Amino acid sequence: MAGLLNISEPSSQQNAKNNGLEPDFLTDIKTEATAQPTSHSSYSRDDIARLFDLPLMDLLMQAQTVHRQHFTANEVQISTLLSIKTGNCPEDCGYCSQSGHHRDTTKLQAEKRIEVDKVIAAARRAKATGSSRFCMGAAWKHPSAKDMPYVVELIKEVKALGLETCMTLGMLDDQQAAQLADAGLDYYNHNLDTSRRYYEQVVSTRSYDERLDTLAHVRNSGINVCSGNIVGMGESRDDRIDWVHELLKMPKAPESIPVNLLVPIQGTPIGDKVLAEGQLSVLEWIRTIAVTRICCPTSYVRLSAGRESLSDAEQALAFMAGANSFFYGDKLLTTGNASQSSDNRLMRELGLTAQFAAPRAPKQVPVLDAMSGHQSQVVLAQ
Repeated sequence: MAGLLNISEPSSQQNAKNNGLEPDFLTDIKTEATAQPTSHSSYSRDDIARLFDLPLMDLLMQAQTVHRQHFTANEVQISTLLSIKTGNCPEDCGYCSQSGHHRDTTKLQAEKRIEVDKVIAAARRAKATGSSRFCMGAAWKHPSAKDMPYVVELIKEVKALGLETCMTLGMLDDQQAAQLADAGLDYYNHNLDTSRRYYEQVVSTRSYDERLDTLAHVRNSGINVCSGNIVGMGESRDDRIDWVHELLKMPKAPESIPVNLLVPIQGTPIGDKVLAEGQLSVLEWIRTIAVTRICCPTSYVRLSAGRESLSDAEQALAFMAGANSFFYGDKLLTTGNASQSSDNRLMRELGLTAQFAAPRAPKQVPVLDAMSGHQSQVVLAQ
C-alpha cells in the first residue's frame, strides 16, 4: 500500500505540471476541504477554471474529500418531482417541451392545474416509496394572484405529511416569496440554466437579471434557494465556469444546486440542434458536478434531468463527484427518469442510504411579557 501511495503522489504532481497547473494547487484544495465549514466559497473565476482542468481522478478525489467534510458519507437525499400544471408556458426556453412557443413541434398535451387531493395522494406515494423531499413544478411565467391560495394549500398539506417541500413556479415578486415563506416552503427552485453570456441562446422572454431578482426575493424571504443549470445545451466550458462563478457572486451560495444534463427533446430548438450535432460527454457533466461540490461545499448537489440515460458506473462517478441527491420516479415533469427499481438496486450495490426529511421549522416570533420581562418564542398559526 505504501508503494502505491509513493507512486500516486508524484504522478498527481506531474499531471498538474503537464496541465499547466501550479504544483501546490491540489494541496490548497485539500487545505480548504479540512478548514472550518463555510457556506460560501471564495474561489475566483481563474480558480474554477483550474479545477475544471485537473486530471479527472484528482478532481474526483478532492470533490469527495470536500463532500465528506460537510455531509455524511454514502448518504443521499431522495426527491420526487410532480408537474402540477403542464404545458402552454409563455416562456420560450429553447430546451423545454412545455413552452407554448414549441407546442406545434413537440405536440405536448397541455394540462390544467392538478387538484389538491391528487397532489397530496402523489406526495403520500412518494413518501411511502422512500422520498423525503417533494417538489412541485408549474409551467407558468409567474404565479397569478388566483394561483397563490392553491400553491399555499399544497405547501401546507405536503409539509403536514412530514416531507420537505420545494416549488418551481417561475418568477416571483417579494410579496409572493413572503407568502410562500409564511406557508412554510423549504426550497424554491429557479435555475440560472447557464452563463450570462450564453443565456441569450437559451431564452429571450426572461432576462438573466430577472432570474437573479427572483432568487434575491426568495433569499430575503428566508426560503432556501435552489438554483442550478443544464449542461449540454451547446455551451462551452467557459460558460460552465462562468455559471459556477455566478453562484459564488451571490450573497450566499444556493443551498440546493441541481446539475442537469440536457435531455434533448425533438421539436425544441436546442434539442434538435444537439440531436443533430452530438451530445456533451457525460464525463464533462461529472466534472461540472465535482467543481460545483468543491466550490459550494455545504450545498446539496442534485442529479436531476439526464440520469435515465446513464450507466451504473457513470452514476457512481457522479456520486463520487459529490452529488448527494437524486429524483425518484419514472418521470421528471415531462421527461423520462430512471426506474425506481433500478435506483433501489443501484443504491444497494453502491451502499448508499437515504437521508431523512428535514423540513423547515414553523415560523416563530419573539414575545416579551411586559409584566415579567420574560421572552419566549411563539409559533405562528399556519
